[in-house]
Order: sequence, then structure tokens, then C-alpha cells
Amino acid sequence: MAEEKQDAGRGGRILGWVYQNLAGPATVENAVQGGSQQARDLWKQDLERRKQWSREQRERKRAERAARQGR
Repeated sequence: MAEEKQDAGRGGRILGWVYQNLAGPATVENAVQGGSQQARDLWKQDLERRKQWSREQRERKRAERAARQGR
């Protein structure tokens, strides 16, 4: 019986199974497809608003830096 030496952080066979099957790493593939069409549309709108806000903040900071430098 040649037992394979496992990493101490693996936690053994039972914890390995629990991690792989119950608490494993989250996957985001097709994550938005689980809800209704309305929920997906609202999520996309919210994401676009957040991106627009970030773009506006970057532009505002850029303008402030330019004003401080006397351009």
C-alpha cells in the first residue's frame, strides 16, 4: 500500500471532497443567465452606470490635475 504523500493544507480525503463538491471555487461562467430577462437587463444597465461613473471620476481627476499644473 503505497500511500501518496499529500500536502498538509489539503485536509485529507473528506475535506478535499467537501471543497471540490460543496464549497469549491466560485465560477462566474454564465452567472447572469440564471435570472429573468428583466433581471439581466437591469444588471447590464447597472453595470453600464457604474462604468460611466468611473469614467466620469477619472476625467474629473484628470481635469483637476491639469488645472493644478496650470495648463
